[in-house]
Amino acid sequence: MRKHNLLLLFGLCLASFQCLYAQGSPDYNGGLKFKFNEDGSKYLRLISWAQVQANYGLEESFDGNGNENSPLNFNLRRARILMFAQINKDFLIVTHFGLNSLTSSTLSPTGKGDGSQLFFHDVWAQYNLGKDHTVGGGLHYFNGVSRLNNQSTLNMMTLDNNRQSWATIGLSDQFARHLGVFLKGKFDKLQYRVAINDASVSSLDARTAVAGGDAVYNGRANLGSKDAGKTYAGYFDYNFLDQESNFLPYKVGTYLGGKKVFNVGAGFFLHPKGSVIDTGTALSPNLEGEDVSIFAVDAFYDTPIGEDGSAITAYAVYQNSDYGKNYLYSAYGTGSMVYGHVGYVLNGEKTKTRYQPYVSYGTHTYDAVSDDRSTLGIGINAFMSGHNSKLTLEYKNQKFGALDANTISLQAMIYL
Repeated sequence: MRKHNLLLLFGLCLASFQCLYAQGSPDYNGGLKFKFNEDGSKYLRLISWAQVQANYGLEESFDGNGNENSPLNFNLRRARILMFAQINKDFLIVTHFGLNSLTSSTLSPTGKGDGSQLFFHDVWAQYNLGKDHTVGGGLHYFNGVSRLNNQSTLNMMTLDNNRQSWATIGLSDQFARHLGVFLKGKFDKLQYRVAINDASVSSLDARTAVAGGDAVYNGRANLGSKDAGKTYAGYFDYNFLDQESNFLPYKVGTYLGGKKVFNVGAGFFLHPKGSVIDTGTALSPNLEGEDVSIFAVDAFYDTPIGEDGSAITAYAVYQNSDYGKNYLYSAYGTGSMVYGHVGYVLNGEKTKTRYQPYVSYGTHTYDAVSDDRSTLGIGINAFMSGHNSKLTLEYKNQKFGALDANTISLQAMIYL
């Protein structure tokens, strides 16, 4: 049965190639834009995208009743709509909503379950302070730490983002977005973004700190807004070659040789008393705050090679994370991470299918345990019409302690 499922996955791969080619849009020119005046300076821009996956687990797994789980599962990884509107050159409003990771486990009979619901990813308004600087506020994505902590999901090179690079997702924010104010802009070739935000009262880390135990990341809920209510973030990158746009906060994963980009960046995230430890006893607990601090340096390179449409994309990051004493929860922990990926676009005309094989690797050390976490990805993108019509096939291996998971994923993506 497992062999039949694997054959089905590769059959889906071949069928997707044919379907995606039929839907390719080589004449795509900026998508849907409603102009409210003749010169187009007043407008509403609309972007919609969907990513659908078939994931095949190579190891046997069982449910709580001892029944073997199906190794082949389908996932609506993302379904999103992004809108932004400008009434003049100084004002902009951005609205972004959708859902993530809808599977057979999160479907609900009437579509009213939590997993089936749309929610706002971003809602912010901004005002330009002259030509190169902007201030804004709301539920926003102007994050600190690294390029991947500000990653767009429209144009990633790998199948998905490196999970640990979304360094606070669900811990102090709502799905990598904070509620607060930001300032962004540039000084010549140096771009910047800084933000002051409210930390979320709720956290995915709902554990209770135990006496003499390790830190848990729910300081806002336990200590209140006065002590643990604010977070501070910033990211700065110097654009040595072509200048990247910072009109929106979403960082491009690969330009497919459309630009010559070499950027070096550094960023931070600070949450004073974001975590707590219990310095008391079982009968007399005493919660104390532990500062959360995350720092990273990274480099991004993307350039065409020759005249035949070939291109290379490369990225590397070092991240040091302090979530508190021996913190370890899900993919996150106090320690350090080194991650990188590289991809090569094979030669081909831009109006035809272009292929980009890639490899990614990350290693993560944690203070709480002696085991390191490693993640290896090997994949290939098939671009039918750039990122607007794309197919990705990836093998991924994750090792951490007793975990040794191997997954083959096929993802089809369309965005218009």
